[in-house]
Amino acid sequence: MCNHDQHDADDLSAGGAAGRSRRSFLQTTGLAGIGAAALTAGSAAPAFAAAPATSGPASGNPAARQRGRWRPDTESRQFTVAVMPDTQFLFFGDSIKPEPLQASFQYILDNANAEGDNIVFMAHLGDLTENGTTAEFAHMDQAFDMLDRGGAAYSVVAGNHDVRGDDQRGSTPYLQTLGPQRFKKSPSFRGASPDGYNTYHVFRAADHEWLLLAMDWRPSAAGFAWANKVIKDHPHMPVILTTHEIANANYTDDVYPEDYGNPDDDAVLSNFGHKMWDELIKDNDQIFLTLNGHYWPPARTTMKNTTDNDVHVHITNYQNRYYGGAAMIRLYHFDLDRNTIDVETMAPWILDQKSAERNVLAGQMARLTSPVDYFSVAIDFEQRFSGFIPVPVRPARSAQRMIVPGTLAYWRFDQGGKPGSAFASGQRIPDLSGHGNDLSTLVTVPGSAGDALVWSDDHHPDQPGHGSLLFSGGKNPLHGAYLTTGDKAPLNSETFKQGYTFEAFVKVPTTWSSDDNSWMALLSRWGEAGQAGKSTGNTDPDEPIVTLSLSSGREPQWAVYPTNLTEGSTNWGHALPEDAWWHLAVVNDGRRTVMYVEGCETVDNPSTVAIGLTTLNLPWLLGGYEYGGSIDQIFHGWIGDVRIVNRPLKVSEFMIGK
Repeated sequence: MCNHDQHDADDLSAGGAAGRSRRSFLQTTGLAGIGAAALTAGSAAPAFAAAPATSGPASGNPAARQRGRWRPDTESRQFTVAVMPDTQFLFFGDSIKPEPLQASFQYILDNANAEGDNIVFMAHLGDLTENGTTAEFAHMDQAFDMLDRGGAAYSVVAGNHDVRGDDQRGSTPYLQTLGPQRFKKSPSFRGASPDGYNTYHVFRAADHEWLLLAMDWRPSAAGFAWANKVIKDHPHMPVILTTHEIANANYTDDVYPEDYGNPDDDAVLSNFGHKMWDELIKDNDQIFLTLNGHYWPPARTTMKNTTDNDVHVHITNYQNRYYGGAAMIRLYHFDLDRNTIDVETMAPWILDQKSAERNVLAGQMARLTSPVDYFSVAIDFEQRFSGFIPVPVRPARSAQRMIVPGTLAYWRFDQGGKPGSAFASGQRIPDLSGHGNDLSTLVTVPGSAGDALVWSDDHHPDQPGHGSLLFSGGKNPLHGAYLTTGDKAPLNSETFKQGYTFEAFVKVPTTWSSDDNSWMALLSRWGEAGQAGKSTGNTDPDEPIVTLSLSSGREPQWAVYPTNLTEGSTNWGHALPEDAWWHLAVVNDGRRTVMYVEGCETVDNPSTVAIGLTTLNLPWLLGGYEYGGSIDQIFHGWIGDVRIVNRPLKVSEFMIGK
């Protein structure tokens, strides 16, 4: 959602507030929020356009000036973890081909900034060399100098071609080259097991710390004990586990997952993977993603840990491809606003070549787009991490704090009835502004159920009052209940010629139906356009003079007849997903009207000069919609706090603000 704390909309033309969502385990406030709904799932193609690798000298371009240095945006809610699997055939005896690895490292350095992929970490998955010799690692040492000079945050693990036996094997060329001593100046390195083969790293992204465990290809009992203690010592960090072997594909190179079955479930634990699962993964809820190489082809699956949470298990390895995989990298693009990880696989060394100069095999390898190489993973990060990063609950705020200058009516529903109990005849919703605009009358359609209107403690996470009313209305046949102001309420005659702000919280249930619930109104004003003398344009003389409704597509619509026009003026929002709370606001500065959803300006806001709101001195309705003098539709869903102010408010002044 738009950030109404960081930026004020000083005027309507500013377009409202924009920026990072406040609803997240990653924000220290953790106060705002719509229902978390992942927008991509399964094997859907990632919702990003990958940029080609950059090359050439630095220029006046800001991105170019930052090439080759590690400058990720650690607060951005979009960031990338780069993963590199087995590179052994590039460092094989006297056949040393470092160029692909160097190209990948250069791509990572060039794109470790906000203008690029915002790469915050790089993890190698082992089998760096073919034979693990001193000579092979001497070349690998030179290649990794690139990352060290660029100040990169990275990790490596030993594979079975780099070492033999478990992590108690003693000194090896791998350990001498890529052991803990190499990471002394690393921005992410935090420690190693006593043997040096297992390391852990902490990188900052989305204004939070993430832990990456880089485990040896065969951890000993001591190695597992060390890893479990590291996680225990960092109880509030999400954990990515990297090691050389965990899972294997359950399909062959000749039968790809789209032919074999479900590409989201085409990996199985290896024999050692089962040990890794039992000794480290299943009981550590912080581990949400595991990455391994060793086997090919690539594959993935999702498993349930002992707390019944998802663990995403991914294998990536391209050593069996042209040029030993050409040091291909997999980019895990985390998007915490969309609750998604978009994954792409690419070969920077090939992308750096001019397309006309690539050979046939290179052309096939530049980017891989099969369902196991290019996909999206839906993760509700806040929910998934809630067991170890509790979601802060914003406390209720007093009504007095919400009575800003110009408040004409403020209705909230956190008192007056036990949650789940029916709203009774004789009950009323007081106007907490003190202006006497109480919702004093309950109107129930004859034949409606006794629970047509119910008290609820459900509410938007950013709502001042922790309560709502649940309306169970509909049109076919007409049923339900609604509330109205009294006949002599001052609000009935208000024309708002100096401007206004109407705010409401709303949640639509999954039982909503376009056939039965279209054009239901959160709030409306009794009286028809024809009675008010409106007749030009596309005026419908029977429709109400003011209504905030939801269309047949669940789009919020502010349809009103201003005092200066003989026809209506309409503002629209986008379709609101069901089973999620939304804050709606309509602001008029005395001339122009703008609708906001979650503090974000919507697109369909006319430039028409619209002054005030026409009145016939009749009551306002909460949850009811009249047409031609009769109730035509009743709301279906939850309505939370409603506030009406006789002046335009900034986004930061909305009820979802501070």
